[in-house]
Amino acid sequence: MTHIVVLGSTNMDLVTYVAQPPQRGETVTGREFRTVPGGKGANQAIAAARAGATVSMIGAVGNDAYGVRLRDTLEHSGVDTDFLRTVEGPSGTAHIVVDDEGGNAIVVVPGANGTVDHLSPGDEGVIATADALLLQLEIPSQAVVAGAQAARRHGVRTVLTPSPVRPLPEELLRATDLLVPNEYEAVTLTGRTDPREAAAALLDLVPEVAVTLGATGCLYLARGAEPLVIPAPRVTAVDSTGAGDTFVGTLAVALAEERPVREALSWAAAAAAISVQRPGASASMPYRPEIEAQYGA
Repeated sequence: MTHIVVLGSTNMDLVTYVAQPPQRGETVTGREFRTVPGGKGANQAIAAARAGATVSMIGAVGNDAYGVRLRDTLEHSGVDTDFLRTVEGPSGTAHIVVDDEGGNAIVVVPGANGTVDHLSPGDEGVIATADALLLQLEIPSQAVVAGAQAARRHGVRTVLTPSPVRPLPEELLRATDLLVPNEYEAVTLTGRTDPREAAAALLDLVPEVAVTLGATGCLYLARGAEPLVIPAPRVTAVDSTGAGDTFVGTLAVALAEERPVREALSWAAAAAAISVQRPGASASMPYRPEIEAQYGA
């Protein structure tokens, strides 16, 4: 089995479902509320584990009820939590509004994630054993950079999701192998409004770029190779929360298994298509047999 290490966030998602999200100053009535374990790091870890990898999670939860549930959810999905610290204070939370078209708006409160500002003893050792290290930006940049540099020292592939989007430190870009922004993030990072132009600009910074385009699919560019456009399966979206993380976690597994890039991207798109048809983030992520069935459909 492949080994994926994730350095990133764990959050409890507080999800409200509404017909239309409120405008500033407006109050609307929601039709449902759920608490769902999430966080971009935990989501990618669960997606990778369900896709068939051995997964280790590096991060932190608080010493509250949310922290207990977050750890239990990861372990129930087969994720190793030996490197997931418990710290004083609250766990991270994400406050999510999902509309009837499956779109979402999210406010993240870091909580315990804010304490992950360095690698702890043992972290670099587990990174060194990985086939890929998955990174996001919901923990302090110092730790993200340290993790990427540790991976580079040991020849481990780094996959970076630049979310929440912000300027990327040069030392992080130098240690990134594959950058996976969504369309908004690609445009924000480059100032280019066309996804192809944005992806091409990002390719000046990192060796590989995969821009996710929602229901349209994804655009992949690598230095010295022809661009690939991978369509997404046509499905009716219920909740897009976690779809990008499903894509990244599943893609990392496929690439680590040395599948051809086009096949790996299509396999990841199939997993994401399954996830958007279900509510929640981690709860919506498919298992390997489901992905194989969707991919072969």
